[in-house]
Amino acid sequence: MIKNGEAVRSMEKAILRKEKADLSKNIRILQALYKEAVFLGAFPPQDRLSGLDIDIKIARAINSVSKTS
Repeated sequence: MIKNGEAVRSMEKAILRKEKADLSKNIRILQALYKEAVFLGAFPPQDRLSGLDIDIKIARAINSVSKTS
């Protein structure tokens, strides 16, 4: 259990500041994820609008919460 969450967040931010973005590595990861999704049959979807209603409900819920905050 993390007892000092702020210290952990501070440490994570320091690590991220030191790391440099590696564009070619990120592209390779994206391509591997795409190939895996195609292999598993998850992409491209058969029906392009499938799940859109759920996405809209989630977006509405998030927007309603963020407007009141």
